[in-house]
Amino acid sequence: MRTPVYAPRGVVATSQPLAAQAGLAVLREGGSAVDAAVAAAITLTVVQPGSNDIGGDLFALVWDGAQLHGYNGSGRSPAALTLERMVAGGGTPTGALGGAQGAAESAPPPRGWLPVTVPGAPAGWRDLHARFGRVPFERLFADAIGYAEHGFTAAAGLSRSWARSVRAFAEIDDPACAGWAEVFGRAPRPGEIVRNSGAARTLRLLSGTRCAAFYTGEVADALDRFAAATGGLLTGDDLAAHEGDWVAPMSADYRGHTVHELPPNGQGVAALQAFALLDGFTGTDPHRQIEAMKLGFADAHAYVADPRTPTPDLLDPSYVAARRALITEVAGEPGPGDPMRGGTVYLAAADGDGMMVSLIQSTYLGFGSYVVLPGYGFGLQNRGAGFSLDPAHPNVAAGGKRPFHTIIPGFLSRDGEPVGPFGVMGGHMQPQGHVQLISATLDDGLDPQAALARPRWYWHAGRNVTVESDFPAAAVADLRRRGHAVTVTDDPSDFGMGQAIWRLPAGGYVAGSEPRADGLAAGY
Repeated sequence: MRTPVYAPRGVVATSQPLAAQAGLAVLREGGSAVDAAVAAAITLTVVQPGSNDIGGDLFALVWDGAQLHGYNGSGRSPAALTLERMVAGGGTPTGALGGAQGAAESAPPPRGWLPVTVPGAPAGWRDLHARFGRVPFERLFADAIGYAEHGFTAAAGLSRSWARSVRAFAEIDDPACAGWAEVFGRAPRPGEIVRNSGAARTLRLLSGTRCAAFYTGEVADALDRFAAATGGLLTGDDLAAHEGDWVAPMSADYRGHTVHELPPNGQGVAALQAFALLDGFTGTDPHRQIEAMKLGFADAHAYVADPRTPTPDLLDPSYVAARRALITEVAGEPGPGDPMRGGTVYLAAADGDGMMVSLIQSTYLGFGSYVVLPGYGFGLQNRGAGFSLDPAHPNVAAGGKRPFHTIIPGFLSRDGEPVGPFGVMGGHMQPQGHVQLISATLDDGLDPQAALARPRWYWHAGRNVTVESDFPAAAVADLRRRGHAVTVTDDPSDFGMGQAIWRLPAGGYVAGSEPRADGLAAGY
């Protein structure tokens, strides 16, 4: 059983030990928490492929020592994308459905070029460093380039998830995805050395140009040519037009604390509404938590879309009170269906000056679109699979839009003072993981490692709830008595993977890393 990590000056927590050490090395050299987070994020594209890549997106929350900043680094769809093209490419439109769940039921094609959106991660690394970095930008790439060129040792968790993606690839018949097999087509065994010379080449280009090569230089030109030759809609103009956005975080109160999330196009509002609903109850009843999450998801899937689309105030106190009244003693039937599960990495970092970072990065479904740029060693995300194919929905597929996003970084504060960054990756599990992690911390007083280790529940759809095999038997019996269809499983893949770092009152930090993953919290 893991114990929490206590560190007086700084800490980095990620789902992969090599990435955590890459970030910690930057901290020890005088880098900021943002430097450490970006170095870890870049390294994760190499040592945890499938969950994230150079061709993915990122979001971040940064406490700079005085205030909290939000960053939306998600990319937009190609300008040429239309609903008609999405349907013609394999999507199946249906009636009015909700957000990402509606998109899942109306089946936008999840692989190949159509769900590819502009990758925002490289621009995010650049923008975060430009505002909060201390060390040279090139330094942040050193470990990632080294592991890509000279190799890293595959861990057991990576081997298992990679093998699942290889099996999924066997069912894909799309010439645009053929290059995936050359780079990622065989899952490494635990302990095997993995190299990716193409990724090393790309990372060197990004390092030396502050990522301009990705959007207006060599990599952008190669993506433009490859898309044109293989039926993709992505163009050099789409890449050149990309910009990340600094945004004001949203928040909700819970147990005398404030939980912060990013505004749409992410699903953080689902977690915030659940916290607001639960703050009107006492105790940690899993039934109420599940019912609150159902209501939060129902609204998020109905209203969350591109940030330019106005979103109703889902946290208005009177509206929350009305929604809370819908939580009864028996399991309810939510309207929306099941969103798609995803592959993501979450990391947190903190430095000796009080800067703290909550960062999440993803290509969405395992290995994203399975479209790999030949010679450059990275794959492209498939975030367009989060669009709806309902013409009346605000999240309907169209050109130049950000789709509904599942990845959400979290941050906790109290009375205007920071407590720390947290997050739980895993598609539909993410808001549910936020609720369970924070409840374990604030309701039951657990340290971050113990809170992350606590057995979890996962709401799938309807009245279907899955719980881990060590979930308390009395709680399982109570959920079944209230009408939930509970499945108990030994498979940890449904329950997400998280990290958390809390600031200690006397100074320093305490951190935890997900016990269901290969991760590490490393401090000094």
